[in-house]
Amino acid sequence: MAFPWCNLNQSVVRARQYASRFFCRDIVPLRSGNPDAERVLLSYLTHPFRADPDDPAFYSHTNTWECLQMARIWLQHGYDVDVIDWDNRIFRPDKDYLVFIDIHANMERLSPFLPERCRKILHITGAHWRFQNEAEMKRITDLEKRRGIRLLPRRQVPPSRGIEVADCATILGNAFTRGTFSFAGKPLYSLPLSTTVEFPFPARVYGTVRNRFLWLGMAGMVHKGLDLVLEAFTGLPDCHLTVCGPVSREPDFERAYEKELYRTENIHTTGFVDLRSERFHSIIRNTCALVYPSCSEGQAGSVITTMHAGLIPVISAESGVDVEDFGIMLPECTVGAIKNAVTTIARTPENELERMAKGAWQYARDEHTRKKFTERYGRFVQKINRKTQQR
Repeated sequence: MAFPWCNLNQSVVRARQYASRFFCRDIVPLRSGNPDAERVLLSYLTHPFRADPDDPAFYSHTNTWECLQMARIWLQHGYDVDVIDWDNRIFRPDKDYLVFIDIHANMERLSPFLPERCRKILHITGAHWRFQNEAEMKRITDLEKRRGIRLLPRRQVPPSRGIEVADCATILGNAFTRGTFSFAGKPLYSLPLSTTVEFPFPARVYGTVRNRFLWLGMAGMVHKGLDLVLEAFTGLPDCHLTVCGPVSREPDFERAYEKELYRTENIHTTGFVDLRSERFHSIIRNTCALVYPSCSEGQAGSVITTMHAGLIPVISAESGVDVEDFGIMLPECTVGAIKNAVTTIARTPENELERMAKGAWQYARDEHTRKKFTERYGRFVQKINRKTQQR
């Protein structure tokens, strides 16, 4: 039986049509066309179902497309889908849902209102809240010890018993991310993070770019290790760093690192940059590696994006991305460890740098695409479909 949204482009159009017709602040209802459809409640994001697919914001984070695609796959399997926002504290279910999917706090809140037969699935997009909160606060404390300044935490997550309440979970991440949830003993189904953009492998002269590095990130500058990277590069005058991220949105951080960000010769701060722009293409053509010592992620989109751009990843284990033999996993997230890793890249022979860059690029194209996410999530839905039919 054919259902709507069988084509990705049509999915965006249909989502906007449904949203414009039915949307209210509580729920976006999506219908498969199956008269006998069971219902899925998806607690994630409603804005993808209202967004203009040509808006750059549609490509600013992988979760926009992934949420849309998750709904589409359930629809293709003949389910009707109701979508609410993950932070909606008003909605209470009044339907007989067969499947409930949530990314964090609504799992525990809404479970008492769901039928006993409902299969509850946590969709994990980050490390466990306790690990993340403690990791960020340790970074804040370490910074205070180093520089005598106390900055605000930006990535604290409210406590939740979502994994304890769920029957199983899908998870974006690797063994590190899974390990922060293993205590619960629930089945964890790994998914690959998709990407918002793909790039052809860029032509570079590695003898020229070997000492040029990038930090790319969004909210949470200390959380994502920009403080450590800036301090490392002030001691590496022969290596250059480009900083791409909305630093000005965190004025306490910007004030604390004003000299490093704006008055240090080998550090170039661009602020937020559109990943599809010629400006960003120019940056990646003239850069060798990403330096990203984040303290906690599910699977870092910055790392995946730059691997698609053929940059060598120099990252923390907590970034949630495997680097195999084409990157450097930092043994610890310290200024000294970052300096050692950057120096190692800058001294690596050109042919080896090119091999590593191509390895990162190929791995991203093989493992982290929208097609790969669709295949893996589709197999997961098929498995859940079989199990629910056996109940």
